[in-house]
Amino acid sequence: MTNDKIIKIIKERKDILRINQEYLAELSEVSIATLKRFESGKGNITLNNLQKVADVLGLEVKLELKKPDK
Repeated sequence: MTNDKIIKIIKERKDILRINQEYLAELSEVSIATLKRFESGKGNITLNNLQKVADVLGLEVKLELKKPDK
């Protein structure tokens, strides 16, 4: 999954839950600067911080094996 898809999912979930960046940062204990950079596509987020954000939003981070190309 690309960063763009992850960002879209996070933004959509924030809208559904009516959570802004500041409140998400507070609840997830991820800095507001990190969230702003990531959501704007100008920065990366660590897996640890992504997990914290996902937990607050009721999302799950999963790794799956890729299907082999044919």
